Amino acid sequence: MRGGIFAAGMGVLLLGGTADADSLREALVQTYNSNPTIMSTRAQVRSLDEGVGIARALGRPQLSASGGVNQDLTRTGGGNGRNLSAGVNLSYPLFNGGRVRNSVKAADERVAAGRALLRTTEGDVFTDGVGAYMDVIRDRSIVTLNENQVKVLQTNLQATRDQFEVGDLTRTDVAQSEARLALARSSLATAQGRLKGSEENYRRVIGKLPGELEPPPPLPPLPTSPDQAVDIALANNSGLVSIAAQARAAGYDISVARSDRLPNISTFTSGTYANYLGTAGRQFAPGAPNSATTTSVGLQASVPIYQGGLVGARVRQAQSVQSQLLEQGVEIERSVVATTRAAFSSYQAAEQAIDSNRVAVSANTLALEGTRAEQTVGTRNVLDVLNAEQELLNSQVLLVTANRDAYVAGFQLLNAMGKAEADDLNLDGGALYDPIANYNRVSHRRSDWADDPAPKPVSTRTVSGPSLTSPAQGGVTPPPQ
Repeated sequence: MRGGIFAAGMGVLLLGGTADADSLREALVQTYNSNPTIMSTRAQVRSLDEGVGIARALGRPQLSASGGVNQDLTRTGGGNGRNLSAGVNLSYPLFNGGRVRNSVKAADERVAAGRALLRTTEGDVFTDGVGAYMDVIRDRSIVTLNENQVKVLQTNLQATRDQFEVGDLTRTDVAQSEARLALARSSLATAQGRLKGSEENYRRVIGKLPGELEPPPPLPPLPTSPDQAVDIALANNSGLVSIAAQARAAGYDISVARSDRLPNISTFTSGTYANYLGTAGRQFAPGAPNSATTTSVGLQASVPIYQGGLVGARVRQAQSVQSQLLEQGVEIERSVVATTRAAFSSYQAAEQAIDSNRVAVSANTLALEGTRAEQTVGTRNVLDVLNAEQELLNSQVLLVTANRDAYVAGFQLLNAMGKAEADDLNLDGGALYDPIANYNRVSHRRSDWADDPAPKPVSTRTVSGPSLTSPAQGGVTPPPQ
């Protein structure tokens, strides 16, 4: 179902944005292009690509050369001699029990597993990014609400003191107002601390501190039942794709281990040249030629008869690894089902909480206005007004929190269903990373000298100064004092 209504919906979700504030789409684009978790997983996939070339190399010709100079120090029955020798050997495997074929298939399956893991990582990091984005919006709103509450309570306290001075209120009323203001200032300090933590978490995931953030765009249509969500997740979740590919690779590893029971046949060609450096007459016989050349060609077979139980142990070991992966597949399947149902329930609960808290905010706003009006005619006291103000603040905070929870739970549901990856989000921050391009570049290379440039970090650092892990230094360097 990839590319269907959910992919289209996510494309619409991220089309917003203005020049005056950061949008969710812009935050996810930066995350995609600079997050170290995504960058390291891409490097891991590239290392798996090289495994295909390593497996193929076992079935290619092997060419080697040797050379040396020898000086005899003692020699019985003749003069000391010396010689210069050089040789070339070319071998080609003809049959190895299917080891190369199965090794290549196993490597290809591990590449497929790595690509699926990259998709899983993208979805998880994007979910973290959405959570960090929504946390900042929530905590900024809560700080604003608490700041407004402090201002209101400061005005209330001043009015209470003025009324106390003229004898309309008692010292108890003033004390109640002072206590409520002190609690409000404490809540504000707590909210400001929580906001600072959310902003730092945003920088950790996105790569920079947040500026002004736009409200997030609406989520795409989500499944109407948990069973529908689970069906989509089981068909698209990349974690299941990855573990299935790893299990298939382990199956090929079993065949590779079994190949050690079969013969190995190879053909070879070799040539040697020896120059006795003017000492051939002393080493052999007067008039012997000073140099000699030898060439040979042959067929070599090795037939294993008994290896001390080594092959059987390796086969059983590979079978146990495959068994482990198959069990992990069931475990991941259970996790996907549980995560999907939990995210669906969390989303539904948060949506219901939004509706309830909207009613509560509206009712508490009306109640506060009525309580203030009744206080002016003497039917309500200062404490009634303070309580009404606090109840309104509490309902406003709960509404802001429910909005955050609903959006994050909805995105978590998309991620569980395999619909929160780069291909689904319509990111326009440049071409999407294509793991197939590197596979095509390296998997058929034959040169022993085709190195890549020295690795350098691609992800964005969040501090200034020299890196603590500098490849040029060959390790970790101490931080500046």
